[in-house]
Amino acid sequence: MPKVFFRRWSKIPNQIISLSVFLLPMLFILPIKAEIITVNGKVTTGDAAVQYVLVIFEDALDTTQRYTTVTDLLGNYQLELSTTAMKMTNGFQTGFYLEQNYPNPFSSATTIQYSLQRRTDVNLTIYDLLGRVVRKIEPGNQPAGIHWVQWDGRNGYGQRVATGLYFYRLEAGDEVKVMKMVYDGTGGVHRISSIPAYPVQSSKQPLKKNSALQGRNFIVKIANCDTTYPLIEPIQFENIAIAQDTTINFTVSAIPSVTIYSDSLRQYIRGFGAANILPWRPDMTDSEIQKAFGTGDGQIGFSMLRLRLPSDETSWSFDQQVATAKKAYNMGVLIFASPWSPPARMKSNNNTTGGYLLEEHYQAFADHLNSFIDYMADNEVPLYAVSVQNEPDVEVNYESCDWSPEQMRKFMAENAASINTRVIAPESFQFRKNMSDPILNDSAACANLDIVGGHIYGGGLEPYPLAEEKGKEIWMTEHLDTDVSWDAVLRTGKEIHDCMNAGMSAYVWWYIVRFYGPIYDGEMGTQKGAVSKRGYVMSQYARFVRPGYHRIKCHATPQRYVYVSAYKSETGKLVIVAVNQSSLALNQTFILTNNDITALTPYTTSQIKNCEPTDEIAISNRRCMVVLEPSSITTFVSK
Repeated sequence: MPKVFFRRWSKIPNQIISLSVFLLPMLFILPIKAEIITVNGKVTTGDAAVQYVLVIFEDALDTTQRYTTVTDLLGNYQLELSTTAMKMTNGFQTGFYLEQNYPNPFSSATTIQYSLQRRTDVNLTIYDLLGRVVRKIEPGNQPAGIHWVQWDGRNGYGQRVATGLYFYRLEAGDEVKVMKMVYDGTGGVHRISSIPAYPVQSSKQPLKKNSALQGRNFIVKIANCDTTYPLIEPIQFENIAIAQDTTINFTVSAIPSVTIYSDSLRQYIRGFGAANILPWRPDMTDSEIQKAFGTGDGQIGFSMLRLRLPSDETSWSFDQQVATAKKAYNMGVLIFASPWSPPARMKSNNNTTGGYLLEEHYQAFADHLNSFIDYMADNEVPLYAVSVQNEPDVEVNYESCDWSPEQMRKFMAENAASINTRVIAPESFQFRKNMSDPILNDSAACANLDIVGGHIYGGGLEPYPLAEEKGKEIWMTEHLDTDVSWDAVLRTGKEIHDCMNAGMSAYVWWYIVRFYGPIYDGEMGTQKGAVSKRGYVMSQYARFVRPGYHRIKCHATPQRYVYVSAYKSETGKLVIVAVNQSSLALNQTFILTNNDITALTPYTTSQIKNCEPTDEIAISNRRCMVVLEPSSITTFVSK
């Protein structure tokens, strides 16, 4: 007790002092009255009721006094509080406390909440089990009230710490509190607990002292249970003063949800792949072939391989294409080929660069295509399809041939029927419909067309209703991006999402082995033969969405920066791919219409992960909630 207190009371008789000392505690604990107060209200997202959500009222001065209920179908709740009114005097109630962090354990970031009794300097220090300082957080001078900080699981050097137990120590002036928490560095996409111990949002209002109030201040926590719909961002409301029967309504934020409609089929998935163009680049090594087409850990899972169909009519040029294609075919890979030019002798300029195919040589060109098809088949590499021409609608200074829309239509109508495998056309450099519409609208040409192929250089990435109406598969057969920054690499994942969402059955990248490709070639400081970040991003689709799957209906953009697509195999296996281009971890809910799915296993590629699996996520009541890591792509796979 301060010395001034003793001076003030020094002249009072000892008997009175003794009685005062005896009675003094009674002033703070003697109940004046006790009563039951009924609180009811509604929980909504602003425009919709939140069903079966958990509503918790906690006494702000004693959080062990907790009252819990659940909303009904209309979002209504009601509970009874046992409130003991107290004589409140200034100066004897402490307002300093440190909450348990939430979430705990955590894998990406956690929130630490604390309360200050008065304005003071605040320091928060995180220690490991050996007592070593891991991170210092200095909020500085703060006023009385509720505050919080976030820790992202990194040390003072910006490095992720090891999985394990850590302590956090709060210093506020001369007051100190210590608590422990668990960091789970193996996670990243994890299930939120059905009933979280502490919410992730909070008002920052300090608790007001009110000596006249006959009642108490309460903390109200609203959180999900297994049956909550829609799922919400757990939230905490501070400073809820209750003195009598009352109605209190709460508005919360719904977690964006995606409904996966397993029985609503979209396009057939033929596969994902890239090109091995010989002799423009060195042939692939056996190790590179395994990494490109294998489906195990550290492999990409490509199921398609694009070849160059040589303009040279010699068997030597044909033979160059066999070795890698044969090994890939034996691994179950679909092989197709594109010509960059017909033989020079058949063209207007007698050159493999530029010019156009003379009409008198249309059939000779079809025969040239058949020569390559037959040669590959004789060497045990049957071609699934061949293209008529790579990028017929753009002038370049390398091997090429110019085709007008009418020339392409005429060849398809009169000569393509003689080609001994499926035919791809027109392979426009940006899916120009003025090149493909004439083919689709000509009955003879359309009958000889199997696949509408095209590239997306500067345009063309959009649905093609006419091609779908005619029953044609749509393949994106070439694109590249030489930017190898992480943002650009993740954009490739978004690009694949866009192609799938546009109804395309195939996505095929340019060179497989290149410094900007899915496997490094050793140039530009890259490690030759290693799977690149872009390769791991591609593997998020290629490894898990296999030939024969169908894309199925779902909301493709459930929230800003998040892009979702879903796929199903003939046996009912489910695959969901989610791209998060935000710099923040985002909550996302999946709602499944298939009652047979009990769990999903997530695989994540980010700046620090390469298609890494984490613990499976249980499906409860046909749904689950996940956290998508910042700037990442995650694939969720059912059993």
